[in-house]
Amino acid sequence: MRPVLSVSLLVLAGALAGPAPSWAQGYPDPMTTASSPRGQYGGGFIELLMTGRDPSPRGGVVYNRPGASAYGHSARPAAGYEADPFGQSAGPSAANGRRVAALGQPLEMERPIERVIDPRFRKQEVAYDGPHRPGTIIIDTPQRFLFLVQPNGRALRYGIGVGRPGFSWAGMKTVSRKAEWPNWTPPPEMLKRRPDLPRFMPGGPENPMGARALYLGSSLYRIHGTNEPHTIGQAVSSGCIRMTNDDVQDLYERVRVGAKVLVI
Repeated sequence: MRPVLSVSLLVLAGALAGPAPSWAQGYPDPMTTASSPRGQYGGGFIELLMTGRDPSPRGGVVYNRPGASAYGHSARPAAGYEADPFGQSAGPSAANGRRVAALGQPLEMERPIERVIDPRFRKQEVAYDGPHRPGTIIIDTPQRFLFLVQPNGRALRYGIGVGRPGFSWAGMKTVSRKAEWPNWTPPPEMLKRRPDLPRFMPGGPENPMGARALYLGSSLYRIHGTNEPHTIGQAVSSGCIRMTNDDVQDLYERVRVGAKVLVI
């Protein structure tokens, strides 16, 4: 078998060593141009097999050389394509400062989860045909609504947060005092349950009392704003009635001291 293989390779090499095609006349063949004379084996794999020489101008093994194609030709990216995200210049903060996933795809920065209020808890005007006079506040605890009775059979309806189970209550109260950006002094009963709470907190955006407060008689309960608007529509408080800061400011301007507050 070995003599037959040698004859076949020699015949094939001779067939490839013929004159250059007419379209290539006048142009040097990079596969056969070298600093020392070489046999005409047609270049490529046959010459490498027959002579042991690499036919490329650079010499050395060129197959799979980074940055070059076979036979030493430079590999240039086609115009209009972005840089390879796996290149040496690409790092964890590549792709114009955006994070890059494991497969090189750019990722948008995470956004915090937005907590939105259910639209039905937004302030709106509704019909009212009850017996209470304009200016009266009616708090519907189960439905999480506060109504301010208006003239001509109308009422303003606001969404509220109410007392969690075990802290809800009902009854008739009056607005005994109003305050803007009230201070907060947790009552002793609350401090027993939550000894981690501060003993006093001045009014401001971080204060859980929010922008306004309407105090209900001599009780510990108040209608007030909140710095947690996502709790509107829920039962989370220790008995106070929560409103968004925008809504409690609107209510504050409409309600006088002495107004009746019915909690059901």
